Amino acid sequence: MGSGIAEACIRSGFSVMLRVRTERSEQAARAYVLRTLARDLERGKIDRKAHDAAIERLTVTTKLEDLAECDLVIESVVEDLSVKRHLFAELDRLLAPDALLATNTSTLAVASLAAATKRPEKVVGIHFFNPVSRLSLVEVVRTLVVSEETVERASAFARSLGKEPITVADEAGFVVNALLFPYLNSAVKLLERHVASMEDIDRAMKLGCNFPIGPFALLDLVGLDVAQAILGELYQESGDPAVLAAPTIKRMCAAGYLGKKTGRGFYTY
Repeated sequence: MGSGIAEACIRSGFSVMLRVRTERSEQAARAYVLRTLARDLERGKIDRKAHDAAIERLTVTTKLEDLAECDLVIESVVEDLSVKRHLFAELDRLLAPDALLATNTSTLAVASLAAATKRPEKVVGIHFFNPVSRLSLVEVVRTLVVSEETVERASAFARSLGKEPITVADEAGFVVNALLFPYLNSAVKLLERHVASMEDIDRAMKLGCNFPIGPFALLDLVGLDVAQAILGELYQESGDPAVLAAPTIKRMCAAGYLGKKTGRGFYTY
């Protein structure tokens, strides 16, 4: 997600400092951006000048302090509240007072991240969807303490990337995931009850509802570990047993079958 957001920004004329944790991640992030830009160059979607200019606008680093001059920092690390809060506290000390801090979290409370800083009015959710290059929606998350100026700046930023922002309340799952993950969980429960095969459930939702992808293929794309974490957050906030992760999801996570990123999930890759 971080690489996808960075790519969208450099395409739109922003200079980007993409911070990763390791040198291996640095190479992978740069390779991802170069590969997607090269593909669009070959297909004629961008010309050579735009391709080269975009690459020039990207810097990849492993040093957090290299973000000090940024006007906006978008966090997209692991969905773990303690990890994110620690990072936000560090960024708060590092960045200029007027800089905005944003999170790409899909379910965690943005207000909890804001509370780790001394600038809660400048902390906002800017939630992109995967793949960033293809999906136009951005959820701009309004906390109880964020300023209207920050929300407006975040929305304007999303529009500058060619995205369509909607403003949502700081509630677990926001809009899309609050609707999507109960549906995905229900699909797994149908499979557990032997209502239909995995392939036929995917086919049913594509042919019957005109969805571009079936629930099991989508779970593999998102990651079973991410799905389990999101369902956990939804349950913690709502107490609705319908959003307790299906046993199959828990067992697959325990086995390390997390989807495309591990080469095996509901499908094998």
